[in-house]
Amino acid sequence: MSDLSSFKKVFKGDVVTPDSPEYEQAIARWAANSQRRAAVVAFVKDADDVSAALKYAREHKLPIAVKGGGHNPAGASSVEGGLVIDLSRHITGVRIDEEKKLGYVGGGALWKNVDETAIKYGLAGVGGTVNHTGVGGLTLGGGFGYLTGDHGLVVDNLVQATVVTADGSILAANKTENPDLFWALRGGGSNFGVVTEFVFQLHPQRSTVFGGMIVFPGFVVDQLMPILVEKFSKGLDPKETFMQVLTLDPAGRPCIVFTVFYNGSEEEGRAHYKPFYDLKPVMDTCREIPYEKLNTIQNDKVEHGRNYYMKPAYLIRPDLNVTKKLLERLPQLVATHKDAIEGITFVIEYWSLKKACSVPAGETAFIRDPRLSGVANVVFRENTPEHLKLTRQIASELIEITQTLPENTQGSGTGYGNYSALYIEAPQANNAQALFGANYSRLTELKKKYDPDMVFSKWFTIAPAEK
Repeated sequence: MSDLSSFKKVFKGDVVTPDSPEYEQAIARWAANSQRRAAVVAFVKDADDVSAALKYAREHKLPIAVKGGGHNPAGASSVEGGLVIDLSRHITGVRIDEEKKLGYVGGGALWKNVDETAIKYGLAGVGGTVNHTGVGGLTLGGGFGYLTGDHGLVVDNLVQATVVTADGSILAANKTENPDLFWALRGGGSNFGVVTEFVFQLHPQRSTVFGGMIVFPGFVVDQLMPILVEKFSKGLDPKETFMQVLTLDPAGRPCIVFTVFYNGSEEEGRAHYKPFYDLKPVMDTCREIPYEKLNTIQNDKVEHGRNYYMKPAYLIRPDLNVTKKLLERLPQLVATHKDAIEGITFVIEYWSLKKACSVPAGETAFIRDPRLSGVANVVFRENTPEHLKLTRQIASELIEITQTLPENTQGSGTGYGNYSALYIEAPQANNAQALFGANYSRLTELKKKYDPDMVFSKWFTIAPAEK
């Protein structure tokens, strides 16, 4: 790259290469196993910088990755020997229009930035469940969050995006300007360009909420699951969200952890979750907390720098037998593979999906599915082919247990796309058609229009329609 100097002359941001002192930090990611050794990391300052970086990469036939929060476990924000367009250093601002209840958010911002800024105005957006997740990846992949019950998905609250497309054009995408691109961005992932600014509809939000963790020993499962079955069959309250985490306690015994949220006071939250409390949990960290702390509850369970593998699946309903099989298998797997595996959890997310699924089919690229979202999470010790192979086998086995309930085999089988480690597992086995279902054909036409050369190909890659 003898002419990198010419690129630097037109580029306002920072250019990092393997001989730079900050190189290792520049390629570090949330999941250590998703790190790749890029030839160039371009910390862009604005949309023009993104355009210049795309032009340079294409002229020199460098593959491209785009980094916002760097939270994708499959390595979508990294590229071996290519160029990373990194928005996380300079494009992280959040500006609030209090009157219109809009948030203008830089493409490299984290949800922490959004949560902490918006609540100062008594506002909030739908923004995931871990605040060091990037705004960009979560949004473009659909986006569930604690407020999904009241306000739908993140993409349902996207008003506009500023996008740099593969040819370097800088476009506004909303319902009236480039509406086809706007449609594709709402669930189509990073297939269509680099978003340098998101504009979100925000909503009035009380300053404190009820949240925390409730822990039960695994043997309570027979009493606990009927509560979940009844709750799910009646329909969840839009003000509640909770995650059921099947895992092991420090002594290696099965336990069930609930990360709970209720958009109200502590008194209201405890009354709402009374059926759980009647079973006398062995630990309860729940209390009334500042809203901006809600997305921090799980942070210390998913800290940066470990080797993560995630395999998702949709589940038709809570099931006692499936849950018992998972709880039985977890300690066996950890004990057998303790030299390679740090920990295993299986998480089932309970959102009220009535609001999200009220959006007509085909309104966005994201496919609405009224099922529960489940995900097998495996943390492995060493980033080696052997440990990764074992990790994949363990995650697949856990997902297969969920498929013993016949109804769970219906649908695409991909699970929630933002949780997929597909590109670690098998880059050549692209499940985009399964993920996007009936929307895939239209997406291929738009790929042909906006990215016919497949410059963006790091997440459920959509092939352009044949010319």
